[in-house]
Amino acid sequence: MDYVIVGNSAAAVGTVEGIRSVDLEGKITLFSKEPYPAYSRPLISYYLSGKVTPEKMYYRDSEFYKRLQVEAHLGTEIQALKLEEKKVELSTGEKIPYDRLLIATGGKPISPPIPGREYSGVSTFLTWDDVKELGKELFPGIKVVVIGAGLIGLKATEALVKREAIVTVAELSTRILSAILDEESAQIVQNHLEEQGVKFKLNNTVAQILGEKGKVTGVRLQNGEELECDRVILAIGVRPNLDLVRDTTIKLNQGILVNPQMATSVTDVYAAGDVSEGYDKIYQESRVLPILPNAYKQGFNAGVNMAGGSSEYQSGFAMNAIGFFGLPMLTAGIIKPNAPDFQEYVQQDQTKRSYKKIVLRAGKLVGYIALNTMDRAGILTGLIDQEVDVSAFQEHLLKEDFGYIHFPKELRRQRLTLRK
Repeated sequence: MDYVIVGNSAAAVGTVEGIRSVDLEGKITLFSKEPYPAYSRPLISYYLSGKVTPEKMYYRDSEFYKRLQVEAHLGTEIQALKLEEKKVELSTGEKIPYDRLLIATGGKPISPPIPGREYSGVSTFLTWDDVKELGKELFPGIKVVVIGAGLIGLKATEALVKREAIVTVAELSTRILSAILDEESAQIVQNHLEEQGVKFKLNNTVAQILGEKGKVTGVRLQNGEELECDRVILAIGVRPNLDLVRDTTIKLNQGILVNPQMATSVTDVYAAGDVSEGYDKIYQESRVLPILPNAYKQGFNAGVNMAGGSSEYQSGFAMNAIGFFGLPMLTAGIIKPNAPDFQEYVQQDQTKRSYKKIVLRAGKLVGYIALNTMDRAGILTGLIDQEVDVSAFQEHLLKEDFGYIHFPKELRRQRLTLRK
């Protein structure tokens, strides 16, 4: 059996390990546009700030490809998919045959056509090469405008501040981290970041990048205000990288559509990770879930099925564990519902910058925010994942001492048994 994998992040690693859990002999050939062994993308901001050394960036040890008998072509880009021939085509024109194909091309930065985008000094913040190039140009006092106050933009901001940059963040939304925080918790985080020297331009964004002699000199915001800067970071967001599949017969939505076995609409072609859509049990629909643990699980399930085994991806939901300048947060599921059948409960302490919110639907926990109050968050995640009816003890969910002791006796016995 010839397996071909396009991509080399968490989903690809999961696929390799899924295949080898069933098939120890089949040939695995992997292609990656980037020249590096699989590395953890969430660590690039820590690499830029100096918190993580190069050897700590890798997702698996240096012997991974050899140990699992993977023929890895790093720095080799696939130019086209020839599905009717069951081959992939390299930029050289060479065609590589496959029996089973896995597409794990991940995401690509959203890059709007802002005038001045072509100037030197404008970059994205998604790959290791992005931050390596950026790091070469940083110096104390450098002025940087970050476009986007989502997770990528603010992790870039944190790293830049730690490198002594002066950072202004422009964000079209009225609050930062709008995808994972509500207004109250977002304001707490914003206040914390402003204390580190970060400036925000909310409900605004960059309308034009200004420059002279091909180099960035500033930006003009939508409201007409102009800001001087030496660098511009595009961190508006990421979308599935569908470049290889747009002109094929593979069915797409926002991402590649897959079934629970991670198979696409084309026989013997699978997809996993940020390029695919998995079933979100909270939203009860197929959605892109750009989260590393989900990518790995999807890849592993795809690998098992590619090798002739039987495994189903059991759905997932959005969850983020992150922090900025020592302020940690966990968020999961639906955090800002817009329908009457949800109930929201909040507990906060502004003096401690502590904020906890839970969201219920039909007696089940479907989302939470835990800001600077991380105790018991793991239990909340488990309640969401297992779709437990919490009606009998929902008044305890926000208490500081909340734990298994508050579960009904039978549920407590089940949970404790599962932990053994």
